[in-house]
Amino acid sequence: MPIRELVGIKTRLDPLGRIIAMLVTAMCLSLLAWLSPVHAAPNRMTASLVAEGPVRPGETVTLALLMQPEKGWHGYWSNPGDAGFGLTVEWTLPAGVTAGDMQFPVPQTLVVQGLMNHVYEHDYAVLVPLKVPSSARSGTLLPIRVKAQWLVCTETICVPERAELQGAVSVGTGPADPRFEGWRAAMPAPLDRPGAFALESGTLRLALPFPATAPLDAPHLFLKTERVVDYAAPQRFFRQGDTLVVEVPLAKSPATASRLEGVLAMGRDAGGIAFAAEPGTVPKGGTQVGAGAFSASVLALALAGAFLGGLILNVMPCVFPILSLKALALARGNAHEAHKEGLAYTAGVVLACLLLGGVMLALRAGGEQVGWAFQLQEPGVVAVLMLLAVAITANFAGLYELPGLSVERGAGATGAFGTGLLAAFVATPCTGPFMAAAMGAALVLPAWAALGVFAALGLGLALPFLLLGFVPALRRLLPKPGKWMERFRRWMALPMGLTALALGWLAWRVGGATFTVVLVAIAVVLLGALAAVGVTQRKGLPIGRLMALAALIAVGGVIGLPPPAQTAASEGGLLEARPFSEAALAEARKAGKPVFAYFTADWCLSCKVNESTSIERESTRAAFEKAGVVVLVGDWTRRDPAITRFLTAQGVAGVPLYMWYPAGGAEPRQLPQVLTPDMLAALPGQ
Repeated sequence: MPIRELVGIKTRLDPLGRIIAMLVTAMCLSLLAWLSPVHAAPNRMTASLVAEGPVRPGETVTLALLMQPEKGWHGYWSNPGDAGFGLTVEWTLPAGVTAGDMQFPVPQTLVVQGLMNHVYEHDYAVLVPLKVPSSARSGTLLPIRVKAQWLVCTETICVPERAELQGAVSVGTGPADPRFEGWRAAMPAPLDRPGAFALESGTLRLALPFPATAPLDAPHLFLKTERVVDYAAPQRFFRQGDTLVVEVPLAKSPATASRLEGVLAMGRDAGGIAFAAEPGTVPKGGTQVGAGAFSASVLALALAGAFLGGLILNVMPCVFPILSLKALALARGNAHEAHKEGLAYTAGVVLACLLLGGVMLALRAGGEQVGWAFQLQEPGVVAVLMLLAVAITANFAGLYELPGLSVERGAGATGAFGTGLLAAFVATPCTGPFMAAAMGAALVLPAWAALGVFAALGLGLALPFLLLGFVPALRRLLPKPGKWMERFRRWMALPMGLTALALGWLAWRVGGATFTVVLVAIAVVLLGALAAVGVTQRKGLPIGRLMALAALIAVGGVIGLPPPAQTAASEGGLLEARPFSEAALAEARKAGKPVFAYFTADWCLSCKVNESTSIERESTRAAFEKAGVVVLVGDWTRRDPAITRFLTAQGVAGVPLYMWYPAGGAEPRQLPQVLTPDMLAALPGQ
């Protein structure tokens, strides 16, 4: 088994599996150290033992284990994170000489294939205090030996390495090595007071003494105590006077701890502080800081984006037929009925959006990596939507009448409310522009503000019908009722039928061929049952039993569907795109090449429009080929935690997302969600 896979096991087997994996890894490293051949390959990370200088009898001198990885390789902090293995040492010291605990500099984060690693991608020094006995004689040399083992990795492979280091400490006086000043500066500064922590609702809440005037740019909490928190989960930071409150989701099976230790990194090149915390009271509230900070402007933009996105959904093929027929039904009623139906329809739409958004937030709070339209990544939900689209298409085509919830004639406030729920639910296959950024902002907003964003989405979707219900002048623009309405309803079966076909194709993409064949068979049987309902209706006979049978066919069919097959990720195309991974992105950037990374899904209509009009174009291919652009595609059709984390890190909760990384490692750019035909071809020349 490759070491990377071996180390990665500890994230999948929790908690006992992690312990076993760590023991197995340690044994493998030991065996490799004992059995390594004489002509072993040179280490990818050079280690050396350095003493700060001479030491007086009875005092302490600092040693440094200087670790120097080759370019593209990295070592690990004392708690390596989701994967990896930290530095271990075995000292051989003169009598009376003792070595203290290793002190590590502030680490950095590295996410590889969805795993959070705590690493060093540069030279670093691990400092160790060495206590010399008072009996030591001045002018003597104290020999020091240490056997060190570590794991050094790139983003694709890991190599266990070892070294036997030797040195000597002079007893006496003399100059100190000037390098230690810089190495000490890289160490986290210890807090002079302990913090307090509490475990609440699946979240670690930590309060640390931190001056209100101290700068805090891009903080990150590194917990030295292992297996307590979800290392890759988003972290939130709040200032409350001279206290900093940190919130981090717990691991799925968190270890118990009576004391926590760790490091708070305060941002790029800003250093960090080392802390210890004990159980206690953690204050609530405060002003959020960092990447997830709440502000009125962020909320306003999110509300506007969600509202516009919902408004655009009305012209999507899965919503427009329902809306148009329901709107024409208002021409049959009076103003009072129109008011009631407009409000009821709006209530149904907003409630459905709040429920979908609330479920997404609850799943994320529980540790699941999901984003907006997460339900379309589940084959079972796609199957339900397809059968629903088939049933609506049959209704529009006149195969049967939908009792109580008629979309072509008024059915009162209750029917309008149900239609609103239905419209919002079937709108989920049609993800429009503006929505991804708005939903991404919702992920970092407080819960109440995030729910406001989802409500704004529903209000935008419901607005046209709401205006028709309350503005008589708009209702007067509607055509007068007549026989033509029945023909119009028949024509509206065409876009709904196309929606059903699109959902069938999506079922094949997320569930595989066998899954789709069985689903189509269930749809055919359901159509037969609905046809029987229509015949019985036209005879004026009761249809309750037949409708129950049709519902049983749909529900039982979805429950009895075969397990979905594993599907391959999207790649290739005119641009010869490769599947996205953070390792592939890092490799291309380290090589100095420009990178275009785009994230799509088969259920994302705006994604497919952009791909056909702007991405899969000969002019784009020629420009990218000339500039040596590496193209990566992240297929989010099925749930992918690594892609979800990357989307969240870019401030969005869904697709499409388009990222441009210029050559030479320059700062990346997030491109608009609506691409123009020549936008991409012009990128290499900018």
